[in-house]
Amino acid sequence: MSQSSQFSLLSQRRFSPFFWTQFLGAFNDNLFKTALMVALTYDALSWTTLEPGLLNNLIPGLFILPYVVFSATAGQIADKVEKGRLSRFVKLLEVGIMLVAGIGWMTHTLWLLIAAVVGMGVHSTLFGPVKYAYLPQHLKPEELVGGNGVIEMGTFVGILLGQVLGALLVVHKPWGIELVAGASFAVALLGLATSWRIPASPAPAPELQVSKNFIAESIRNLRFSAQNRTVFLSMLGNSWFWFYGALVLSQFPLYAKDYLHGDNSVFVLLLTVFSLGVGAGSLLCEKLSGHKVEIGLVPFGAIGLSVFGIDLYFASLAYTNTATVGAAALLALPGTLRILADVVLIGVFGGLFIVPLFALIQTRCDPKHVSRTIAGMNILNALFMVAAAGVAILLLGQGFTIPQMFLVTALLNALVALYIFSLVPEFLMRFLAWLLIHTIHRVKTVDVDRIPDDGPAVLVCNHVSYVDALVIGAASPRPIRFVMDHRIFKTPFLGWIFRTAKAIPIAPAKEDPFLMERAFIDIAEALHQGDLVCIFPEGKLTRTGDMSEFRGGISKIVERSKVPVIPMALRGLWGSVFTRDPANVFERSLTRGLRSKLALAVGAPVPPQEATPEYLYEQVSALRGDWK
Repeated sequence: MSQSSQFSLLSQRRFSPFFWTQFLGAFNDNLFKTALMVALTYDALSWTTLEPGLLNNLIPGLFILPYVVFSATAGQIADKVEKGRLSRFVKLLEVGIMLVAGIGWMTHTLWLLIAAVVGMGVHSTLFGPVKYAYLPQHLKPEELVGGNGVIEMGTFVGILLGQVLGALLVVHKPWGIELVAGASFAVALLGLATSWRIPASPAPAPELQVSKNFIAESIRNLRFSAQNRTVFLSMLGNSWFWFYGALVLSQFPLYAKDYLHGDNSVFVLLLTVFSLGVGAGSLLCEKLSGHKVEIGLVPFGAIGLSVFGIDLYFASLAYTNTATVGAAALLALPGTLRILADVVLIGVFGGLFIVPLFALIQTRCDPKHVSRTIAGMNILNALFMVAAAGVAILLLGQGFTIPQMFLVTALLNALVALYIFSLVPEFLMRFLAWLLIHTIHRVKTVDVDRIPDDGPAVLVCNHVSYVDALVIGAASPRPIRFVMDHRIFKTPFLGWIFRTAKAIPIAPAKEDPFLMERAFIDIAEALHQGDLVCIFPEGKLTRTGDMSEFRGGISKIVERSKVPVIPMALRGLWGSVFTRDPANVFERSLTRGLRSKLALAVGAPVPPQEATPEYLYEQVSALRGDWK
């Protein structure tokens, strides 16, 4: 994919038909659901005697209930069956479901419409594993973030347009119900047409036997996913976003009606700004990530979700209008722009939160188990969304106002994010690195694709500053086990991050021979497990900007593990506030200014038999050039 535009994928058959098929599916789901919820909110007495608040939380819960029951089976089917064929079957099912919904609309039969809600949940459950397992089969690794961003953008634009059209059509007198029934059936047919152009996607496990016991398979699926701790916790993080989103979005109809005192167009406005926010955040991910899987954006997204969720509560309290208004009149009222800004920024930071998690799950799970991993994530998503509906009903029953529910959700998000990031400190390390290279420095990478996508290797680099590990970690497509001076582990914050990130402490033999030998054992074990290990062979930070000779420890490592060594050089860090240059540090830093340039250059892999300290020194020195 050209780095100039991720939208170039939309002109390619390997991506475009699949994009439009999933877009139309998301569009139709929300056209139908929103039309039903609006009809029950603004015209409840002609349909049922149940409270609108209960129905607005119950209907989304019923829609995602099939995810709990059938996701594991759907994942098995997606790994066993060619994905183009499966997509066409799902779209045929959608056509049948919309026929049932049409009968429900025309006969004013609520239970048929509820059955169609559950049916569309089944439709989405079957398509969910296909949606994200398809991308790694047809996109290059460097295209995944951009491709996922376009998919997420398309999904939320589809959600937005479906919600807007559903909300507008159903209140159109006197043909609103007929228009909704006809439009949802027509969109289902169009989705079926686009599915016929999806290219063949060979099944990764055609020999797989689909289990008939969906409960046992669900448990087995989650247990398998849990074996990869980072992937599983990313799945939990993804599911938490859907909890957050489901709890907030399900309140929008009553929030628009009872708190903003708006008509149906105000509800549409809230949906519009939220969905545009998520779409914008999803597209921003590729630019902010530098065209790679950048999980450092996840904490950034989590911070925004809490900050603007909390501010939405205070903005709602400051809103004083009590007269019924439409969207146009609402925009002129004091306090409205703050509310809308909070809603759109919750969407933006939600996109920054969720897209890197999708890409991480796709790239780090077992390639033969992608669909089942996505299915496991869908099970978790469904459970979290059911829980969101339950929590919303409970809070409303306890007398919580909707703004108070926004506040509770934002505070819970902060606690959950802190917990997840404490379990997987790689997120925090990448976040700190991302902040460093997007605020203080501008980082250029040279031949970073020489770092292998898989398998063990030793990375060696010159040691310029206290943040070398952060810069290298931010540039690498994979996690790295850094070998670091044991004294850094005594630093309160950094020590905790590097310790939980499995950095390996080392000390000079004359200071602590046992710790030094233990470090070599840990390095050998990490390489045996297929990890990347990075060492700074100089053994100390430079005090002059020049390189010191490489010590002999690298020979010992290579002799034991027989893995390739990849020389690297940091350029341009010397003289920053992070270097050990007490005489000139502030003068140099002021001269350099903010956003100073630095670079990480990666050399060709050196075979283990050639990886002597002297030869590696020459390679790193050549990569470094005249830079300090």
